Amino acid sequence: MADPVALVEAFENRVAKRFRHLRKWAKREDTNCFRIYDRDIPELAFALDAYGEHLLLQQYLRDEDVGPITPDVAVAAVARATGCPVERVVLKVRRRLDRRNEQHERAAAGGRMFEVREGGLRLLVNLENYLDTGLFLDHRPLRAIVRARSAGRRVLNLFSYTGSVTTHAAAGGAASTVSVDLSNTYLAWARRNLDLNGFDPSRHELVRADVMAWLRNAKGDTTRRFDLIVADPPSYSSSKRMEDVFDVQRDHPAIIAGAIALLAPGGELFFSTNLRAFKLGMLPLGWRAEDISDQTVPEDFRNRRIHSCWRIAAV
Repeated sequence: MADPVALVEAFENRVAKRFRHLRKWAKREDTNCFRIYDRDIPELAFALDAYGEHLLLQQYLRDEDVGPITPDVAVAAVARATGCPVERVVLKVRRRLDRRNEQHERAAAGGRMFEVREGGLRLLVNLENYLDTGLFLDHRPLRAIVRARSAGRRVLNLFSYTGSVTTHAAAGGAASTVSVDLSNTYLAWARRNLDLNGFDPSRHELVRADVMAWLRNAKGDTTRRFDLIVADPPSYSSSKRMEDVFDVQRDHPAIIAGAIALLAPGGELFFSTNLRAFKLGMLPLGWRAEDISDQTVPEDFRNRRIHSCWRIAAV
């Protein structure tokens, strides 16, 4: 095992170097949220993200492992490397016991929401209450793509989470949006994001529903047609409010078929997943998928396999 003192020094130096570079890069990208460290040193399984004036340090451990350096030592190294006060460094330890429901689980009581910036938009994040922050940094390019393609279009955001994609679509001039998610908490968060940026609530519908059930019901409604659809489902979910356990590998053909049924002529579907071993199934006849994963993983992520993404359209 490497010398812990040497590891800490290497970690601190790496974080300092990346932070200096990415802070300037992020300013050019018009965001104050970016990934600084992404398990760069194999022995140190940390991810470090900037959210405005706060930092989120996540340590990934297997089972009962403790890691080669203690979390408080890592936090102190991060503070020294970035100049961020220790009290603004939030630590989360994520153990690889069962990640299946992480996206929609609460992590702790307390915490607070605060604003961050992306592409001129104000978005709310919470670094403490939930295992995820409310803003997936790896999807920054996809949000920009949706924004650039939304002008005058009807946009549907499935598994909409906190509505950051919806907010970008609204900023891009979407004629209307519909956001579907099972969580009232996240739908309320999405409404706050939209309101924070001054978007007309009458043009941006929020729907609490099981996406699979909603797609089946919407198929027969000829008034429900969209020009652009985004689907970024969780890998797994077993919420009691759902009709069945959700498994993206098993269930994605139904999601894609259901979304395609709602597309207007000339419409397009963006489908994304973070499941590492995911294999895209056969598409309905007359449709093709373009793998745009490379275009949608941002420069600040060393892990180019953080997600997979396809643009699906008629042949």
